[in-house]
Amino acid sequence: MIVTLSNAPRDYAWGSSTLIADLEGRAPSGRPEAETWFGDHPASPALVGAPGSPTLDAWLTARGERPLPYLLKLLAAAAPLSIQVHPSKAEAEAGFAAEEASGLARDDAARNYRDDNHKPEILVALSARFDALAGLRPVAASRALVEALGVSALADRLAGKDDADVLAAVLAWVLGEGDEVAAAVGAALQSPDAAARAAFAAEPTASLEALTRVAAMNPGDPGVVVALLMNHVSLGTGEAVYLPAGILHAYLSGLGVELMAASDNVLRGGLTPKHIDVAELLRIVDTRPSAPPLLAPVVSGAVRRYAPAIPDFALTRVSLEGGAVEVPISGPAIVLATAGTPSVAGGEAATSIALVPGGAVFLTADESVVRLSGVGEAFVAEPGGNAG
Repeated sequence: MIVTLSNAPRDYAWGSSTLIADLEGRAPSGRPEAETWFGDHPASPALVGAPGSPTLDAWLTARGERPLPYLLKLLAAAAPLSIQVHPSKAEAEAGFAAEEASGLARDDAARNYRDDNHKPEILVALSARFDALAGLRPVAASRALVEALGVSALADRLAGKDDADVLAAVLAWVLGEGDEVAAAVGAALQSPDAAARAAFAAEPTASLEALTRVAAMNPGDPGVVVALLMNHVSLGTGEAVYLPAGILHAYLSGLGVELMAASDNVLRGGLTPKHIDVAELLRIVDTRPSAPPLLAPVVSGAVRRYAPAIPDFALTRVSLEGGAVEVPISGPAIVLATAGTPSVAGGEAATSIALVPGGAVFLTADESVVRLSGVGEAFVAEPGGNAG
């Protein structure tokens, strides 16, 4: 069975006022439009059909079907999101049980674990440039920039035999008592000679620009220092970043398709006025430096499949030039159009549903294939495990 889905964008303050509207070919609403959710998450479930129709969570319950293991989104950032990290499944189960036993309300601002699930996620860029921070970089690179900028209080702490230990100690210090050093780093990044100093330290121009923008938009926030310790990632259209448990990250700007496990568990590490549990963050975060966690798709003609080795989700991008493409699916699937006018049908459907950018359909678990035709681009989200 195949049904249409619709939803309204969420107006988080960091959202773009134009990117989703431009994708959908409509006039901007005048408000930030940060994320449009296509799924059954109770915080913003999609509608099955036109406005006034049942929500997808209620529709699935009425049919006796399980909740979806994933949540698909359009994400449009005009300002940095909070720096954050997500727990593993085991960490989420233990943390949720402990907070339930403590009696802390699930909507309490100090709550870290609102459910017992992990929250790995993937983002595929739609815009020509999507900027993010992902993972911690080697201490030597951060120290070189800090020394060039002349922030000695931070440079002195970026020393030691083991990068992971050094980074853990610096994160604890910055998030616990780092307001002064955050202000110093912000001022240094925005100084007239910052570019020359950064060039002397071999800091890439794009990275410096991103850090300067973060500092300008978050004056005095300790997250400015945390951002300096992270890998800057600039994705082009179709490029993806995959963020498993323990990897510190923040999206900065651009339009993308995001797919994640169905969870609300977030430990924050700066660039936010919300609660930061430093001790729990440090227990969860992986402080070992690593390369940016990019995820290359498996390409087969018009089909690009982004499939991390997890059971929660896989994402397939299909480019259509007038022909037809079949995508095998391994469970309930959502198809989201991002360009052109692709048509979508299930395996046994005699008719298809034509989509416009920003439009979506849901295919129930009894379908085994998605048939796409026409001209345009669409993403297919499904549970993980299908080899494609």
